[in-house]
Order: sequence, then C-alpha cells, then structure tokens
Amino acid sequence: MKSSLPTLLAVASLLAGSAAHAHISVTGPGPAVAGTTFDAQFTISHGCDGADTYRIKIRIPEGVTSVRPLDSTFGKATVEKDGNGQVTSITWTRGSTAEVLPADTHAYRLALRARLPDAPFTTVYFPTTQVCRDAQGRESTVEWVGTSGHGGHGAADSGSTPQPEPAPELFVYPPRTPGWNKYTVEAHVHDFAVFRDALIVWAGNSAYSANPVTKGLIETEPGTQVLTEIHPGTEIWVKY
Repeated sequence: MKSSLPTLLAVASLLAGSAAHAHISVTGPGPAVAGTTFDAQFTISHGCDGADTYRIKIRIPEGVTSVRPLDSTFGKATVEKDGNGQVTSITWTRGSTAEVLPADTHAYRLALRARLPDAPFTTVYFPTTQVCRDAQGRESTVEWVGTSGHGGHGAADSGSTPQPEPAPELFVYPPRTPGWNKYTVEAHVHDFAVFRDALIVWAGNSAYSANPVTKGLIETEPGTQVLTEIHPGTEIWVKY
C-alpha cells in the first residue's frame, strides 16, 4: 500500500456516481456482495413498441443459487429447475390476458432472493425474455441477452451490425469494511465506476480516485501513476 500523499486522505471527499440503467435493469437495497444473499429487484421500464408487457422470463446464471422468487402485482411466478434441483429460470405472467393494458403505459417491478457467487469483481448477467400483447391480442417478443457490458438500446457496431439488447447485469462487489481493504482481483477491471464510493485505490505504484481533488494529487505525486485498469491476479488496496 502506498504511504505517500500525506494530505490526500484529509482533503478528499467521497463522490457518489450514477450508474447507467438498461431498459430492464436489476438493482437491490445495497451493493451485491460476493457470497451473500441478495434481494434483486428487476425493473421493466417499458413494453414492446407500444404494447403492454404480458410475460417476463428471467434466466438464472450459473453460480447464483438458493433462488426464491416473489409474486408481484404483475403476476405469479413459476420456477424451472434442472435435474440437480437448481433453479434455471423464473417466469412471471399476468393473471389473465384481460389484465393486459391496451397500451404501453406502465413500468413493472419483479423481485427474487438469491445467493450470489463468491466471485468479486465480476458481472452477473440475467438474460431475459419479454413478451408483450397489443390491444388486438398479438404477441411480440424482445430478447434482452446482450453481455457486452453497458450496451445501448438497439446499439450498433460501427453503424452496421445490430447488437443484442443488453441483459440485466449485476456487478459483484467484494466484502468490505470502513478503512483499508486488501483484495486480489481475479477478473479484469476497466470500469472504475465500481470504485465510485471509494476514497482511493492503490495497485503497486498506481492509484485511482473518483474524487477530483484526490485525482489531481495522484497526477502530481512523484513516482505515482494513474491507475486505469486492473489485471487478473493484481493485489489492490482500497480505502472506503
């Protein structure tokens, strides 16, 4: 852990960042911590081309266990399992087609409780199928399965190749305590928004902070480089 920059921690303040949300997003009451039980809430922001949402199927990724859905005002949940009894998907369906609205006017929230994999600094994706029905009873489907990370709605690659709609994603944080925390990162980290509430991050002679004052001190400190990415197997120190 770097011991220089004696005034850095005294003058820096924490910054609260705002994460971008997909049109179907997953959040919780707090950070998703590796190896813990997490209450995941999925927000269905809109329907399909003007049609109301009728059914949502969320596939459960490998490593996410002890899954238990919650029924909602949207509809009851049904669970699918594999031969080992592990939950592979959960589907919420409106109670009847009569409950489907004549137009896309509402957002919906669905929830489940599950134990997260013990894999900090990784992203868990929940591929989701959204089925909608219009006023004439015609169904349409959108697959939210993109895993490229922070994909845009209907994004294109170099303006030519359509990209999959982004799957709901959940970044898995390591356990932490106030003060200094030492981690060995086993996944490549290039999106430093995950450290938006950290005072400072050290890796060897490199450091990062979302706080502009701290960032300026890092940039001017002799012998210190700005940390821009973290490779697997790197030991880091993070102060919260």
